[in-house]
Amino acid sequence: MVRISRLLSSSRKLLIFDAAARAGSFSAAAREFNLTQPSVSRGIAELEASLGIILFERSPGGLTLTDDGRELHAVVGDSLDRIENKVLDLQERNKVMRPSVTLSFSSSFVLHWMVPKLQDFQKAFPKVDLRFDLVAGLLRGVPDNTDLATRILPVEDTRFLRWDFAPEIIVPVCSPAYLEKFGPLDPASDGTGHTFLHLTDHDQQHWRALCGGLANRNAMKGVWLEFSDYAVVLQAALAGEGIALGWISVIARHLLKGTLVPVADRMTRTGKVHQLVRLKSQSPRPIVDDIRNWLVHEMSTDIAELSGFLSELSPDR
Repeated sequence: MVRISRLLSSSRKLLIFDAAARAGSFSAAAREFNLTQPSVSRGIAELEASLGIILFERSPGGLTLTDDGRELHAVVGDSLDRIENKVLDLQERNKVMRPSVTLSFSSSFVLHWMVPKLQDFQKAFPKVDLRFDLVAGLLRGVPDNTDLATRILPVEDTRFLRWDFAPEIIVPVCSPAYLEKFGPLDPASDGTGHTFLHLTDHDQQHWRALCGGLANRNAMKGVWLEFSDYAVVLQAALAGEGIALGWISVIARHLLKGTLVPVADRMTRTGKVHQLVRLKSQSPRPIVDDIRNWLVHEMSTDIAELSGFLSELSPDR
């Protein structure tokens, strides 16, 4: 068999030939391939020269396939259709073989809690593809295409199935280097000498609860840096740039590793619970249930390991 590469200077010209034959226009083929009309006309002329066959009759009224052109297009069009159908079939088959699960999490949770556990996740679920729908600021609505999300939802919202994931516990934290350089934060002070890393979407209530001396931001003497993404807030804290409020569900791994440490002997238990949620309207999938159970187990293990650490902090309420 003579290989197609010996017959054609470029197999791409067959695709352009198919487009021109379908549309009856070099201009339409040019738009389909994001080319200019002269480029398509020149490419077809080169294809005809390499094959030694006239494929189109050119006339002021437009293009018409020659008899040879019709015979070739019948084969090319049929072959491209078969290739397209086979590719789609293989893609669909692989979707079945490798289920895809979409998780709607905060960017901070994924970066600071989930990413360090991805290798363990892949060992537990080697044939699952994850898609993360990341939220930079406050966690609000849940997208319809989400398999699982972390949210604190009002009790009256009955659209969701819910599973408790992590209690909302907040600790003021900084890097060990920051603590060594600037010392601990006195909750009753005006913040002199300290830098505070704040998420723009949050109001001051959590700072007030943990550090009463910071109740009046205009009167306090510390420096405030604001970010619209909590992941960046924590990254700045890790880099030794200041003090951040640390949600246990996000910073558990950093506390266990010692890369973040309490900057004051305080914590807040809000009484709220971060939950894993799923819309009731979605069809249940066993793999999603398995992933949910894995997430709950990993988080509960982290919280259990932190129980001694948390017992040494003074609750503000």
